[in-house]
Amino acid sequence: MGHKTKVQSIKRKNSEQFYINFPMALAHALEFEAGEEVEWIVAEDGQLLVQRLSSPKRTAVKKTPVIRQKE
Repeated sequence: MGHKTKVQSIKRKNSEQFYINFPMALAHALEFEAGEEVEWIVAEDGQLLVQRLSSPKRTAVKKTPVIRQKE
């Protein structure tokens, strides 16, 4: 499932930067934290990838149902 967002341009006296914001739903799903550092990578096919510089602390635990056999 894709999430659309717009590229924003911020022009200051001595610099210009572009910003790409994550939709909040995506940030929550990936458990991002404020101030977390990421690295942008341009793939050969032109895709822009975001890579975490450190592994996140996982709070969500995937539970597999226990199937009990009848004796």
